Amino acid sequence: MKKVLAVFGTRPEAIKMCPVVLELRNSSDFDTRVCVTGQHRQMLDQVLDVFNVKADYDLAVMHERQTLFDITTHILNRIKPVLELEKPDVVLVHGDTSTTFAAALACFYLQIPVGHVEAGLRTYDIYAPFPEEFNRRTVSIVARYNFAPTTTARDHLLAEGIPSEKIFVTGNTVIDALKTTIKENYVHPDLQWAEGSRLILMTAHRRENLGEPLHRMFRAVRRIAENFPDVKIIYPIHMNPAVREVADMELRGCDRIRLIEPLDVLDFHNFMARSVLVLTDSGGIQEEAPALGKPVLVMRETTERPEGIDAGTLKLVGTDEETIYQTCAELLLDQDVYNAMSHAVNPYGDGNAAKRIVKILRETLI
Repeated sequence: MKKVLAVFGTRPEAIKMCPVVLELRNSSDFDTRVCVTGQHRQMLDQVLDVFNVKADYDLAVMHERQTLFDITTHILNRIKPVLELEKPDVVLVHGDTSTTFAAALACFYLQIPVGHVEAGLRTYDIYAPFPEEFNRRTVSIVARYNFAPTTTARDHLLAEGIPSEKIFVTGNTVIDALKTTIKENYVHPDLQWAEGSRLILMTAHRRENLGEPLHRMFRAVRRIAENFPDVKIIYPIHMNPAVREVADMELRGCDRIRLIEPLDVLDFHNFMARSVLVLTDSGGIQEEAPALGKPVLVMRETTERPEGIDAGTLKLVGTDEETIYQTCAELLLDQDVYNAMSHAVNPYGDGNAAKRIVKILRETLI
C-alpha cells in the first residue's frame, strides 16, 4: 500500500482537492493522509465539513495581516516534521497558492515526489496574478506528476521543457466537486431576497486589484444595480480588511446590492447555479460557473484560463469601470449575446478528473 499525503490550505484548493482525497480514500491501494496549512482558516474548515474530509495534520499558519514572508516560512518550518514522520510516496498539492509553493519546496528539499493537481496554467506575466503565477511555475519544475486540466495547460508545460511522461491531462477536479454541492431543493434567505430579480453574483479580492482597481470595479457594479431595476447583486465579501474598506465606500447604501459574509462552498455553488451571470476576479469560478451555464466576466487584466475565453464562456473585462459596465449591460440587454456565452461548451472537463488522477497514481506507484 502506497502512502499519499495531500497538502492544501485555502478554500479554493480544498474545493478542488477534496474530490481527489475522497477518491483516494475509496481505494484500498492507498493510505491517504491530509495536511492542511490553514492559510485560510474559517473558509477552509467550511469546505472540509461539506465534503466530510478530516485533516490528519493542521499547521495553523494563519495570523492576522500575515505577509507572504510569514506564510511561506511558517509552512516550510511546520511541514518538515510532518513529511519526515509520514515519509509519503507522493505529496499532492494544488494550483498556485503559497501553500502549494512552500509544500512543493519542502518536498524538493527532502526529495519526495510531488503531484501537482491543476498544473500548467499560465499568464506569462510573473506579477499577474501575484504571487500565483510565480508559485505555479516553480512547482512545475519539481513535480513528478503534472495533472493538467486541459490540453492548453499541457502545451504550456511541454513548451517549458517538462517531459511528456510527467504530464497527464485529467480535466479539472472542480467539476467533480459540483456533483457533491449542487442541491435541487436548496433555499437561502439571501436568495429569497433576490427572488423575482435577475441575480448577479460577484466576488472580488485579488491582491493586484487592491486600491484604485477595486474602486473602479465597485463603481461599475453600483452603476449596474442603479441602472437595471430588475437586477440584484449579491457580494459575499472577502475577509481582507482592505477589500471591506473599499466595498464600504463604494457599495453601501444601494438597496439592490447585498454584501454578505463569505459563503461556504455548498452555499456559493448553489448561489451561482441560481444567478444569471458572475462577475469575478477569482480563478476557480472561471471553471465552475461555465459548468452551470453562467457567463463569467473576469475583472482582471490577464487570465491563466484562456480555454474559457476561446470557448466563449468567459470575457476578460479588466478593471476599467466603463468596460465592466458596458460588457455587463450588453449581456443583460441582448439575449443572443447572453445565450452565446451561457450555452458555450465548458472546456474544463466531465467531472471524472479525480478518478483519472487516482488511476494514474495506481498505475505508476503500485
